[in-house]
Amino acid sequence: MDSDLEYKILQPDKSLSDFVDSFWFLHNRSENDKKTIGLPDGRLDLFLFQSPAESFRITLIGAETRQYEYGVIPGNSLIFAISFKLLAVEYILREPIADILNNARFLPDGFWEFTERDLLDFDLFVEKATRKIQSLLPKEMDERKRRLFELIYQTKGSITVKELSEKVFWNSRQINRYFNRQFGISLKVYCNVLRFRASLEHIAKGKLFPEENFSDQTHFIKEVKKFSGVVPKELSKNKNDRFILLSAIKQQ
Repeated sequence: MDSDLEYKILQPDKSLSDFVDSFWFLHNRSENDKKTIGLPDGRLDLFLFQSPAESFRITLIGAETRQYEYGVIPGNSLIFAISFKLLAVEYILREPIADILNNARFLPDGFWEFTERDLLDFDLFVEKATRKIQSLLPKEMDERKRRLFELIYQTKGSITVKELSEKVFWNSRQINRYFNRQFGISLKVYCNVLRFRASLEHIAKGKLFPEENFSDQTHFIKEVKKFSGVVPKELSKNKNDRFILLSAIKQQ
């Protein structure tokens, strides 16, 4: 990753594993703005953001199905983030995100009692966020949904809707109705996003042939271009670290 961009990721406490993918921060330590492009990764992100030119804000980024412009990361700006798994929508955030597919929503000041002071210490931010999420953990959960997402993440999306339906004993039409109502995306598209995300780990290592469950090289190239806007070879080069997710994966 660009030496001016500092990035750190922490895994969540085990008690949050059904709902939280990770905690992370991104700090542009230079005076210069950085142009970046985001890639879909199957997560939704809650951002705390501040820069010298912009006031503190809290933003929820919905599910993504295509590359998107982070636009410019301002000089000396700082982002602390919680990356959620989709189950968090119903059980932690408790409000559908279908309306912000490939979009974002500003959250009210004081959401979860977060303030700009929480940007002073990343570890303390993680502790505070963990306590808050633990206080919201459901006493009961639909076992079909828990098992459904467990299988989706275990297979990194390389599983058919039919297989998932049979394994969790839940009608595929009902599953898709749930996905579209809650997340604004079909189950099949979501699995394809996760498979694309998994392929980035290989592309980051210069492996430009399908390692996941793609039918052939042509299918692989087509899917990568659909989600990133470029073919695997160009994505791997990642000129000027513009694809920020790929840069972060290379750093891990």
